[in-house]
Amino acid sequence: MSDNRTGSAKAADAATLITGGKVHLMDGVSLPQEAVVVKSGRVLGTGTEADMVALAGKDAARIDVQGATVMPGLVDTHPHVLHFAARLRASVDITDAVNHADIVARIKAKAASTPKGEWIITTPVGEPHFFIRKSYRDLPERRLPDRHILDQATSEHPVFIQAWGPTTPNICVFNSKGLEKIGMNDFLPDRVCDVFFEKDDNGRLTGVVRGAVANYYNIDPYWTQILSKLPSPSGWELHDSTIHGMSEINRQGVTTIYEPHNMTPGHVDAYIRLRKENALTARVMLALETEGYAYPPHWPYSMEQFEERLNLGRQMLDLNDEFLRITGITFSLATPCGSGMVRMHDPYRGPFGEPTRGVTFLSREKQRRFICFCAEHSIRGNFCTYGYRDHDDILEDLESGIGNSGLKDIPWLIQHALLITQLQAERYAALGCTLTTSMAFSWGKGDLWGERIGKHVWRDQVPLKRLLRVGLTVGAGSDWGPKNPWEQMLLAETHEFAGSGYRNATPDHVVSREEAILMWTRDGARAIGWPDVGSLANGNHADLIAMDRDPLACKLEDLPGTQVLMTMLGGKIIHGADAF
Repeated sequence: MSDNRTGSAKAADAATLITGGKVHLMDGVSLPQEAVVVKSGRVLGTGTEADMVALAGKDAARIDVQGATVMPGLVDTHPHVLHFAARLRASVDITDAVNHADIVARIKAKAASTPKGEWIITTPVGEPHFFIRKSYRDLPERRLPDRHILDQATSEHPVFIQAWGPTTPNICVFNSKGLEKIGMNDFLPDRVCDVFFEKDDNGRLTGVVRGAVANYYNIDPYWTQILSKLPSPSGWELHDSTIHGMSEINRQGVTTIYEPHNMTPGHVDAYIRLRKENALTARVMLALETEGYAYPPHWPYSMEQFEERLNLGRQMLDLNDEFLRITGITFSLATPCGSGMVRMHDPYRGPFGEPTRGVTFLSREKQRRFICFCAEHSIRGNFCTYGYRDHDDILEDLESGIGNSGLKDIPWLIQHALLITQLQAERYAALGCTLTTSMAFSWGKGDLWGERIGKHVWRDQVPLKRLLRVGLTVGAGSDWGPKNPWEQMLLAETHEFAGSGYRNATPDHVVSREEAILMWTRDGARAIGWPDVGSLANGNHADLIAMDRDPLACKLEDLPGTQVLMTMLGGKIIHGADAF
């Protein structure tokens, strides 16, 4: 029978042969292969070049990666792509500003296109979100510009240099118009609650404000009132910013993300809209937050409101789409140590020297209802955890109900687990839980935890090898950063703290190179329950990347410099189309 299809139709059905470099399947078993064939968005086969040429067929397209290394696209299990991209888009970016004049110039440029009287809000200076390696202290002036310098940019717009969480104490600056708009004047005392006003030698406000001034995870009574007078996250632009955020992670080799934290109905709807427009350049898995408190002020839900949110999460479930899946709901107990909120058994020093055992935002009653609801409807339950008390409460409630409600059949997922003991890890493993975490918590917070709580907690701080040893499946994420996933893999081997350079490199912490990369590929996919991504097994999605070096074999110090030359999603090139 003759084939009457057009040439374009034949091309659409044709396979693509990728050859010319080492191919890592990242299934934890197979040796490197010579070539991979993809067809109809899936992996058709991997093996020797000769075998794959035969499998691909004579009509196959061919990509010669010219010595690059090929592996599956990365799985980031906690990136906050939408949140961070939208926050950045809502701000004048001065993260890389070189001096005060540069900051003034960028604000002045924004003022030229901003209606008079509207707020102009900037990022902080330095490297988000910890601002340890680079901050305003690295400006040649060694300080942030005060209101008089900011007034040179505009006198007709209120200007605010933000203090991004999770650091407390922090620092921010208003120009003169901003102080007026907020209602701050020279008659303010030097301190209100835990907010401190810098004044000059004449007792006049400089515009610099310190203390509990972070933009989220903040319960200071005074500052939450100030935040209510500033543009709210509810006004963020979520469409184009998220597209840009996805392009950035594609450039780094990420093709699948899990967004289970601080996801509001509006955030979920933004991703749904992008899916309807075929605008997603990553596979996205979501979970609705049952009750959030990151953005102040926080007003606790009644049990009736909490029940409504649980049911909304259930109604949103979509488990089968190839690009967007809504698979569960999230219950967050986790709060940062920097703000003195992390839940510990023993008192520790808060950001202003006060003793604290942390803050409980969501009641035990709500936690138990969350667990029962997930069990009743066979919904994945996500728990966001930080401190010892978080784990102990969750484990007690899960273990107490196993015998009569089938809780062990639910795919519980534990997020963050910044501190976790051997016993807690073993108990989670016995319950069949999976776990996601980030080296951001050790890299950016290790010194802080040692200072505020005590160095004894370092033994339980992101203990990757311990988690693997007890049998937990562990996925990795970038969260607060570093946002470079290849640097995150390095940190899984070194467990280095950003400030002091101390390496928490114990046998309970350090993992091998392969184990680190598996957390970003196969194990990341397994942890979130997306079985056909994360490895180049036959039949899996053809999500793959080509890099300028072999991340499994290069020197450790060279790993963060890995350049992704090409990123492919479902067999289509979404980054580096001209690379080969």
